[in-house]
Amino acid sequence: MNVSFATYWRELATGRRNAPFDRLLLFLLVPPALFYGLLQHLRAAVYRSGLATTRRLPRPVVSIGNIAVGGTGKTPVTAYVARFLMERGLRVAVLSRGYGGSLEGNTAIVCDGHEIFLSADECGDEPFLLAKTVPGLTVVVGSDRFAAGRLALKECAPDVFLLDDGFQHLRLFRDLNILLLDAARPFGNGWCLPAGLLRETKRAAERADLVILTRCPPELRPTAPVPCKPHCYARHTLEDLLPLAGGQPLQFAALQGMGVMAFSGIAEPQSFIDGLRRQGLNVIVSLCFPDHADYDDDRIAEIEAVFRSSGAEYAITTEKDGVKLNRLSQTTAEKTLLARLNLTIDDPAPLTGLLCNLLQN
Repeated sequence: MNVSFATYWRELATGRRNAPFDRLLLFLLVPPALFYGLLQHLRAAVYRSGLATTRRLPRPVVSIGNIAVGGTGKTPVTAYVARFLMERGLRVAVLSRGYGGSLEGNTAIVCDGHEIFLSADECGDEPFLLAKTVPGLTVVVGSDRFAAGRLALKECAPDVFLLDDGFQHLRLFRDLNILLLDAARPFGNGWCLPAGLLRETKRAAERADLVILTRCPPELRPTAPVPCKPHCYARHTLEDLLPLAGGQPLQFAALQGMGVMAFSGIAEPQSFIDGLRRQGLNVIVSLCFPDHADYDDDRIAEIEAVFRSSGAEYAITTEKDGVKLNRLSQTTAEKTLLARLNLTIDDPAPLTGLLCNLLQN
């Protein structure tokens, strides 16, 4: 999937494209979307009935996931929950699929809480970022999250597991099911893939024990999209800029009046660009790659060529992208900054209350 088509499809699936051709294409995509939604509904029903086995780990499992593809901020929420538990003296292990890594499908320890054993290219950007930014956290990857949990128990003896992107991973029992929804478009245009963003129909949200509405500015307090479920409001803000080559973080004010290039491989690249501009930066050129982009030699060459020709004084990307930029030349790396994201949950009591209740049982 090339970038232009990926961007077009996401705009179509979120209801931001409504020209006659767009409506016709959406109409053609509805039958496969209905079929896909039915299959997912039947799959969930099979697990509910007990016909498919749900395995249980001997420690509490907290699932953090979404019902729509990409862009709801799972990694910052996972880090938030991990830190909350670790501050209470618990050993925490994250179980991740390892999407995009060369070891995807294999079970492996990324970090044992002391040492990081795998690179981002091997384990995927999000597991590596969690291991790097949350000291003391155990991270294990594997498509079979039960097997990953057993490996973590054997090697690291955690007290609690966090199931990263686990809402659809019904093979593993979870004691607490946290669902993330984008506050602006909780269910996209309401359709399942490929006509919309949903991995399952909206009814699947009823499995959640708690809903966190992400990317929710203080002035926006939408009606809870999943009635009768506890919910929190979370917002993401860009905090500061970390030099890729090392050194002290920079405040955004240090770049006022300079031209910068923005690039990223995330689900919602425009939100990243808009966030930089809200911080007062002059983004004169941008490059948007697919989510979980692989920064191979060709992509690195494109970044460096655009940076040179643009006249920008700095290149800025996300922390998630930054863990995969080891192929950048030294000259470009010294001019590349990572925008660090800060998560704020304005009303954490519903979340922290459920976590504390879980740990007391």
